[in-house]
Amino acid sequence: MKISINQISFNLVKNLIENSEKLNLKVKKGALNCTIIDAGINTQGSIEAGLLISEVCLGGLGKVSITPSNFFNDSTIMQISVHSAHPVLACLGSQYAGWSLSSNNFFSLGSGPVRSIAQKEEIFNVLKYTDNYEKTVTILEVDKDPPKEIVQKVSEDCKIKSENLIFILTPTTSISGNIQVVARVLEVAIHKVHELGFSLDRIESGFGTAPLPPLGKNFVSAMGRTNDSIIYGGNVQLVINGPEDDLVDLAKDLPSSNSKDYGKTFKKIFEEYNQDFYKIDGSLFSPARVIINSKESGKIYKSGDINKEIIKSSFES
Repeated sequence: MKISINQISFNLVKNLIENSEKLNLKVKKGALNCTIIDAGINTQGSIEAGLLISEVCLGGLGKVSITPSNFFNDSTIMQISVHSAHPVLACLGSQYAGWSLSSNNFFSLGSGPVRSIAQKEEIFNVLKYTDNYEKTVTILEVDKDPPKEIVQKVSEDCKIKSENLIFILTPTTSISGNIQVVARVLEVAIHKVHELGFSLDRIESGFGTAPLPPLGKNFVSAMGRTNDSIIYGGNVQLVINGPEDDLVDLAKDLPSSNSKDYGKTFKKIFEEYNQDFYKIDGSLFSPARVIINSKESGKIYKSGDINKEIIKSSFES
């Protein structure tokens, strides 16, 4: 594929910068003369910024919107909707937070178009996609600026001058961060498809929705609510080509209810594992309900269900 997700997404980044005041963002110079877009640390951020940042995360290959929800009107009235005509590249080649960036007391999982240039993850051997562009953007779910060491690492790994690097910072406790996490509902499903060993080449298009939770008072609360939104409230539909004899099993294995950790709020699970994220069963990170649409026959295969009780407990506690 000749599409440059970095080039495409930069039109969205320019929009963020040029309209930063209107979007409640702060743009400044960071370490080594990189550009920092603060979307919720020392500024409020906004719903509009969260939607645009979510589309930057998708490499400009997906659309993210906020729409009314009829399913969760007792605890939230809105939901995030996401779709893409290139769901595998958009979600796994850009949006997935898979690049570990750490230095001393700073740690974050980098997401966004930068990953396709850095090529530091095994998934790119599967995707067989690489991008080359003179500028790039990294999205970090943090509440402080990346230090010089992180900026230098990104610059060296991407072979891009640090002044051509942009970092978008989206703390989960902000509205922008809240939205961009929930907008990963489709990505979570596609990543699970990959983890199950199913061929990604067969996925033609994808749609996803998840309820937009109220903001959490701190990181743990906010992380819990955004994860619960996907795990217990996420809906995903995938259009898949090829023979359909394995689609029954795929649909059955995809939902989060297959996890041994399913059935409690994410905050409670996180605390039971002493806040060690990596001890949580990986199969939990899936949407609540999936619909597989066979392009071959037109049939649908569905599995899982929305867990309104846990959503209510998470959003109202």
